[in-house]
Amino acid sequence: MFRRREPVPFAFVAEADRFRSNVTPPRREKSSAAEIAGRWLLGVTIVAALVGALVLGMPALTLDHSSSGTQQSQASQGH
Repeated sequence: MFRRREPVPFAFVAEADRFRSNVTPPRREKSSAAEIAGRWLLGVTIVAALVGALVLGMPALTLDHSSSGTQQSQASQGH
């Protein structure tokens, strides 16, 4: 890596890529059954909300061909 030309106020920031720790991080605690169930319930709720929004939004996304056909037929009868 190249050295910076401007002074760095904290030398440890500039040297951070070379720092290696000899301290092992603590082990992760096992998740309890309530935490696992809560995460699962949150995931199911988010998926259900997305599916519900899609189901409720589908009629707004479809093209209504019957109303446009009626307007065209009325316009053609006037001419």
